[in-house]
Amino acid sequence: MHSRRSARIKGVIAGAAAVALLTGPTAAAAGAGPDSAGKGKGGQATERLHIPPANPGALQQIASLVKAGQWKDAALITRMVTTPQAVWLTGQEGHDVRKDARRVVQSAKLQRALPVLSLYNVPGRDCAQYSDGGASDTAEYQEWVDEVAKGIGKRRALIILEPDSLALMPSDCGQDDEEGTLTAARFDEINYAVDTLGALPGTTVYLDGGHSGWHSVNSIVPRLIEGGVDNARGYYLNPSNYQTDEDLARYGRLISGCLAYASAGGDPEDCPNQWWEQEEAQDWLDSNVTADPADWPSFVTDTSRNGLGPWTPPADTYPDAQDWCNPPDRGAGMRPTTDTGDPLIDAHLWIKIPGESDGECLRGTDGPEDPERGMVLPGAGQWFPEQALELARYAQPPLLR
Repeated sequence: MHSRRSARIKGVIAGAAAVALLTGPTAAAAGAGPDSAGKGKGGQATERLHIPPANPGALQQIASLVKAGQWKDAALITRMVTTPQAVWLTGQEGHDVRKDARRVVQSAKLQRALPVLSLYNVPGRDCAQYSDGGASDTAEYQEWVDEVAKGIGKRRALIILEPDSLALMPSDCGQDDEEGTLTAARFDEINYAVDTLGALPGTTVYLDGGHSGWHSVNSIVPRLIEGGVDNARGYYLNPSNYQTDEDLARYGRLISGCLAYASAGGDPEDCPNQWWEQEEAQDWLDSNVTADPADWPSFVTDTSRNGLGPWTPPADTYPDAQDWCNPPDRGAGMRPTTDTGDPLIDAHLWIKIPGESDGECLRGTDGPEDPERGMVLPGAGQWFPEQALELARYAQPPLLR
């Protein structure tokens, strides 16, 4: 039994590693993504989702694990990085974003798959925290969006537009002036991107809806409206976070119902939020929202790291626990799919790349170590082997069966 299991694990590594290393159609066919056969919600064919090349740090980790004879861990990491996930376009210096976008959509075409592009270059992104950067001003951002659009062209793409752009506005972190100049510019920037990318023949665009442990429904709905959600496919929840599937589904239903209520002239302030009793909230929706739920705005969720839900920091330990920042002992979540079983949820996606660091996570201390992990953590976006192994080992559902 042991030898058969060992052979199976080695087979997983050999087959899945080919997907991580190769970019041609043969590699795509061997992928671990959702099968394009079968039916999703509404009876439509379930989408095959794109598998991008793995982070080089992941390949190095797999090689090290194999060399050390840790075959199961190597297989787990391999399986994780050969699962469909987003490609982030960030405005990184030295990159031609038109070529980068074109390369992704062409790779996805070879895989006969739908690519997920996470655009992350809005001015003032992340409130100048660990993932700070972005375009210098609105004009530069609009030019960048135009280049992304030219790169996509007539190809198909699912656009995750600017994580934290609406849930973390300049006004939320003291960056704005009394007139709200930067916040107004943020809405202009997001609307421009929605209109430009949404006009492409093969794209669907989703706006930032934060997550269920952050803004109330009454707070995020006006931001989505002002950001142009009426001109987008919908919104996304839980980017780079850990909220449970159950909480996200409930939160999304309340947001979508409130958006439908607002589109008929209602005030979002009247809507039930995620802290209402569930039965009371549903009764309110039934009584006040006239639109058919089938016509409510839809959403997608990030399940890349929510398999075990949020981390609960030890009480009274850190000045700022930063429960979102590389929390320990979390697991990858539901595998990406468009077959969600929920008419409001278009897809479960891996938006955040599991295994890439959130940043240094000082938790309110002087550092340089993360006091929870007792080590200096990699910078935002860099491969974090220790966390990658946690996410792979504790994945729910398990990565290997």
